[in-house]
Amino acid sequence: MSIKNQISIINNEIKDKADLIAVSKTRSVEQIIEAYNQGQKKFGENRVHEIVEKYNNLPKDIEWHMIGHLQKNKVKHISKFISLIHSLDRLSLAKEIDKNARKENRSIDCLIQIKISNDESKYGLNPEQLDSFYTDLKEFENINTVGLMAMATFTKDQSLIADEFKKMEKLFKEMKTIDSKFKILSIGMSDDYQLAINNGSNMIRVGSKIFGQRNY
Repeated sequence: MSIKNQISIINNEIKDKADLIAVSKTRSVEQIIEAYNQGQKKFGENRVHEIVEKYNNLPKDIEWHMIGHLQKNKVKHISKFISLIHSLDRLSLAKEIDKNARKENRSIDCLIQIKISNDESKYGLNPEQLDSFYTDLKEFENINTVGLMAMATFTKDQSLIADEFKKMEKLFKEMKTIDSKFKILSIGMSDDYQLAINNGSNMIRVGSKIFGQRNY
């Protein structure tokens, strides 16, 4: 099925309940343009060199989202144009984002990444660290903390994923009562976005469901 048809199907399924971020990592400019021509304007990448190259070669009204683990020394390459960083998980990274945003005379929207999976390869703060981390972020004038992001355990056990998403929904609701700027809960990917939406997600990150399985 075509990229155009897949985007249409997903948008019909989510029915404006969530923003769709098309995960375009490793995808060609031609594939991204096919999605763009269907009206998709928000794309997610997890490698800085790839997002920079695509930014330089694609329409400038695209909103680019950094969804992968971000190294401090790479922030300077995306600070001019990035729309949302999903993976803020440590103060040293916050300092670098704030410094580079100040140089660009702008503020950068960020999501705090929470670790809800027991998978050691996943990044993010433990939920117990969220309050103190959020408090520390207030010192950075060029960072807008606008929500939370998490990645569920890679498993076919839907009950486990649902439990993890429920924990994120609870955290998100708690943070919204503290700060009205918390607008985004970014959970849910190709295999579980409906489950995520049922548990409060309003931003989903979908790659293979749109572009097909990657061969590399």
